Amino acid sequence: MTLLPKDNSLTDVQPEKTQGNQLFPVFLKLNNLHTVLVGAGNVGLEKLTALLQNSPAATVTVISKTFLTDVHLLASIHPQVNIIQKPFTDTDLDGADLVIAATNDSELNKYVRQSAHDRKLLINVADKPELCDFYLGSIVQKGDLKIAISTNGKSPTIAKRLKEVLGEALPAELDITLQQMSEVRNTLAGDFTHKVKELNRVTAVLVGTQKPPSNLNLKLLVWGMSIVFLLIVIASLWYREPAFRGYVETIPPMFYYFLGAGFVFALVDGAIGMSYGVTSTTFSLSMGIPPASASMGVHLSEIMSNGIAGWMHYRMGNVNWKLFKLLLLPGIVGAVTGAYLLSSLEHYAQYTKPAVSLYTLILGCVILSKAINLNRKRTKAKIKNISLLGLGGGFIDAVGGGGWGSIVLSTLIAGGRHPRFSLGTVKLSRFFIALMGSLTFITMLNSSHWDAVAGLVIGSALASPVAARISNKISAKAIMVSVAVIVILISIRSIFNFLMKVI
Repeated sequence: MTLLPKDNSLTDVQPEKTQGNQLFPVFLKLNNLHTVLVGAGNVGLEKLTALLQNSPAATVTVISKTFLTDVHLLASIHPQVNIIQKPFTDTDLDGADLVIAATNDSELNKYVRQSAHDRKLLINVADKPELCDFYLGSIVQKGDLKIAISTNGKSPTIAKRLKEVLGEALPAELDITLQQMSEVRNTLAGDFTHKVKELNRVTAVLVGTQKPPSNLNLKLLVWGMSIVFLLIVIASLWYREPAFRGYVETIPPMFYYFLGAGFVFALVDGAIGMSYGVTSTTFSLSMGIPPASASMGVHLSEIMSNGIAGWMHYRMGNVNWKLFKLLLLPGIVGAVTGAYLLSSLEHYAQYTKPAVSLYTLILGCVILSKAINLNRKRTKAKIKNISLLGLGGGFIDAVGGGGWGSIVLSTLIAGGRHPRFSLGTVKLSRFFIALMGSLTFITMLNSSHWDAVAGLVIGSALASPVAARISNKISAKAIMVSVAVIVILISIRSIFNFLMKVI
């Protein structure tokens, strides 16, 4: 406790010295202020650009004897920027709210600073921290979210590097979350304390302390459609496939092979977000399953596994709904078209099988390439033709028995989309695409390989809850390389066997 003098005077009480950055961060409404910028060279251009990038409607008066062409260009784009070509005088600060000195004349900068202080105005002097009342920090912006970085004037270079790191790490989708939180805030009723508690509860998911609230409608939709579809499949098999009834008494060994394979492939898919289709199809072809039946088995097994995985990703907040809508309908159209075409060629399996093997060989090479380039920096130009990507991905996936993850997910990530949001969105959309593709296959085919299909369905479903949670706990690169090598070798073996028969 500090004892004050008897006269209650505070003049002898010295403030405790503290270490570190003593700056107080604020965000100014430059649209409502008048900023005077002295200097229009390279430094002045840099300051003016920073002001207008953050506040495009800011009122700025630029005073200088000479001007760069780019300064005039900015002024032509922003009509509220006023250009005055003349030497600076102290009366130029009449009516100013904020001052920035950006000349290469140190004496002039000091004169501008003294003129500003005479009028009780705050000033920033370029490259002179000791003369500044405030600094212009590096800015990271994601829509309405803005983060300012300060090094207390010690190292602007470090501030710029931190800006790059944060700009890369923070997803663009964060602005969508911000807008949604604003809507939630506007709908809250009650006193201030209640609103704060409710907003704390909702935003706890951002730091991983609480799961997001469940959406009953989506949950009922996914599980309801899965149950109804399963009942339709069972009824169809019961009346159309006599062999299916025999499975109740005698389960073929093939079921157990595919049960284990489906479980392993689903775990791998959960870890790297792709390759379930291509690995399952490659394995099915190696076990003598025709391409159309193999693709049907993959799509049937992916309904429940992707429904569960998609729901888990939704609960973890990993779904970009705008991207989901752009992928869904084109993906369904492509999958139905591809399933219809492949089913129509089921009687020519001896010719379609090597073609599908060639496709899985290519996908294996793609996966291997992705593994090699896994740690390379992504391009910042996001892919724009999302609907076309969904259409092509759905078609190729149905024809080849896989590739939705390898094609769509890898393309989204390579195009600058955030990996976590891309993975969750692709998983959830895959549920609906696999559902419609499977209905097409069932309508078109009279398969006799239901033991393999049942094994894949049950095995992948058992692995799905675990797979969604291991995506960040296993070395994705090691798994991708292993999967790629296995797929390539099996595909080459299948193609070689076909060529030997032909020859």
